[in-house]
Amino acid sequence: MNALLVLADGSVFEGEAIGADVPVSSGEVVFHTGLSGYQEVLTDPSYAGQVITFTTPHIGNYGVTKSDNESPKVFARGVIMREIARRRSNWRSQEPLDVFLRARGVGGITGIDTRRLTRLLRDTGSLLGAFGTADLATLQAAVAAEQGTAGRNLVAEVSTQAPYDVANTIHANTMHAQKTTSATKPFSVVAYDFGMKQTILRCLSEIADVHVVPARTPASEVIARQPDGVFLLNGPGDPEMVVDAPANIREFIAADIPVFGICLGHQLLGLALGGRTFKLPFGHHGANHPVRDVTTGRVEITSQNHNFCVDPDSLAGKVDVTHVNLNDNTNEGMVVRGARAFSVQYHPEAGPGPHDSRYLFERFAAMMRSGGN
Repeated sequence: MNALLVLADGSVFEGEAIGADVPVSSGEVVFHTGLSGYQEVLTDPSYAGQVITFTTPHIGNYGVTKSDNESPKVFARGVIMREIARRRSNWRSQEPLDVFLRARGVGGITGIDTRRLTRLLRDTGSLLGAFGTADLATLQAAVAAEQGTAGRNLVAEVSTQAPYDVANTIHANTMHAQKTTSATKPFSVVAYDFGMKQTILRCLSEIADVHVVPARTPASEVIARQPDGVFLLNGPGDPEMVVDAPANIREFIAADIPVFGICLGHQLLGLALGGRTFKLPFGHHGANHPVRDVTTGRVEITSQNHNFCVDPDSLAGKVDVTHVNLNDNTNEGMVVRGARAFSVQYHPEAGPGPHDSRYLFERFAAMMRSGGN
């Protein structure tokens, strides 16, 4: 069935509808540069409110398998691609991508010139857009009504509603398998769910017993559990809208509880210290972003998904910058002076993406070993 993609600048793309039968879907249109990992991207809650354009031209060629989901549902508003695979070739595949999308009520559009669309987004910045099988006027009206991600608390839409414990399972092929044994008592970590990915929980479970709490959980409840550390998870949208988090983080730092933040957690740590965040022109979305560790000079290829960034100048004298993005020199990591707290903007768990940065989980473990609470 024919479909249209309409952008806020007036651009119109013609294509073919895929996935669920959705006459109209709208959101902030972004592009993702990873060569694989489309299932992990689609099920990443950090994409809430966004329509994902895959720059890789052929999507769905290895199908979908349940164990690769980063969350139980798709929070993205839709998907745009050059071509959807009509056949899948992978012994792990359980269903085609198109069936996966239909089952989750997610629509998409294929047959789009994604190179043209990506260049447009790079030149103008992320744009609000709408796609579907509806007529042009209806889609234009949907674009006009779309709010985008700025100024919205999307975390409230994706965070767990109740706390729970994560089973501490150790896999033989993971990086901490030799260090975490039946004779080694793991740490206890409380993880704030701002838009959690399963891969992060797997990485954390290799070093600790993990207790997940909703985004609005008061610091007093967490401190009462006497955790060895607090983990600030990834999540979608504007960090300034997660109004409860900065005060909570300040309490953890004051109590000398080790804190490790990733992605949105990195931004919230910056806000807790009195810093500023700003919106990037078209965000960082992909599994191939080079980041330099300024303390060692080592370059890591990283997985990223964020639209906002910490302004390091607003934190002068409070943090030391540890990582810098080599594409645009934006801040990618910091450590808080005089406190056991650090964070990175990118995704060291890499679901999907390279594993260059998984050492950061061991750094968190070392920080928790460094002193009692």
